[in-house]
Amino acid sequence: MNPFIANTPDDTRAMLDAIGVKSIDELFADIQPRHAPRSFDLPKGLSEFEVTSKLNTLALKNSVGPVPFIGGGYYDHYVPAACGALISRGEFYTAYTPYQPEAAQGTLQSLFEFQSAMCTLTGMDVSNASLYEGGTALYEAMMMAIRITGRTRIVMDGGVSPIYRKLIKSYTHNLHFEFVEAPLLHGQSDRALLKKLVDDKTAAVILQNPNFFGAIDDHTDIVTTAHASGALVIESVYPVSLGMLKTPGEMGVDIATGEGQSLGLPLNFGGPYLGFITTRKKFIRQMPGRIVGETVDSAGNRCFVNTLQAREQHIRREKATSNVCTNVALCAIQAVIFMTLIGKQGLKKLARLNYDKAEFLKAQLVKIPGVQVKTSAPTFNEFTVCLPVNANDVIERMMHLGFAAGFPLGRYYDGLDKYLLVAVTEKRTKDEMLAYAEVLGRVVKELQ
Repeated sequence: MNPFIANTPDDTRAMLDAIGVKSIDELFADIQPRHAPRSFDLPKGLSEFEVTSKLNTLALKNSVGPVPFIGGGYYDHYVPAACGALISRGEFYTAYTPYQPEAAQGTLQSLFEFQSAMCTLTGMDVSNASLYEGGTALYEAMMMAIRITGRTRIVMDGGVSPIYRKLIKSYTHNLHFEFVEAPLLHGQSDRALLKKLVDDKTAAVILQNPNFFGAIDDHTDIVTTAHASGALVIESVYPVSLGMLKTPGEMGVDIATGEGQSLGLPLNFGGPYLGFITTRKKFIRQMPGRIVGETVDSAGNRCFVNTLQAREQHIRREKATSNVCTNVALCAIQAVIFMTLIGKQGLKKLARLNYDKAEFLKAQLVKIPGVQVKTSAPTFNEFTVCLPVNANDVIERMMHLGFAAGFPLGRYYDGLDKYLLVAVTEKRTKDEMLAYAEVLGRVVKELQ
């Protein structure tokens, strides 16, 4: 069954005219009333999301799965059916690296549109045609900063994902870089400490917004401090949040990266996902991967080509800009399809919906005796909760009761065994959130 039917009323009329009947009812007029398809007795129209949710609710009567409240960088967002229908077209689904522009105009234009959308979203000048995922994008941004400044000291904010930090340190294990970490202060970046740590040997300050604990921040002042010492600022961002929050470009950030899974890609057991990287025009020569550009052919027609490819590793070995040999073009095209479908105003509404629903759940959780919702910093759609009992025990109990309760912070942070990171997206309904709060309260009480 195709989940997305693109027929317009005009398409339907053209098909009926070709058949020679005036209406769908006339098409089925030969069927006796007692055999008439009951499926035509449809209720009042619903949105695509509401229809899918209703059908999923019915399906859950056969198989019950946990309702996810897990985030940590990857989120259960709704993917419109049109995304799957369009991305599965042969010209997208089977296309390979566009070495021959005359045979790959569709792929090249799609990637050009992706780059344009990411620049608009982040407020930056240039974007490449994508990277593998958010963590490697952050690593590549760090390497850019080291090449640009000629320095080897990196100041890492404590709010950066511990998964990304582990990845970066693994990638650089055999390289001679100095890493300095700055713990958070009341959930946000510690300005005084960062000012003390950034010096004339610092290549970059790496930040994240919202940070791993869900807190949002305006890093403009940190950017000013870093630039005063000649250091660059790299910020990892959650793209959906940019429908509400100040962009990296508005803060003066030099390189913005992130995980693009929330832009129309399903969770899919961990991938494939989408990394993005955007930067200032003056740093374009240090950007890894490829950049698709717009030009005209000999006849003056608009066309697209691989304008820049930092793939000198083929001939320059250790002097190469990067060892990134390709991109996740199919995921990037799906992301730009999603952004095109939802549009500028749609992204703003989506961001607001995520924020509002998270605030609603916060208001329910603070009613549970012994449960504290951390409020030292504002949040987007993810927030930290302190429980009176071990978070792992709560997660295990709630999983059996139909809820993936959240991410246990004790997995990465000593002393935070009672802390839980809870995420809410537009897919979580009011009934689901009320049920989550009720079950959490019951489990906490049982474990005390």
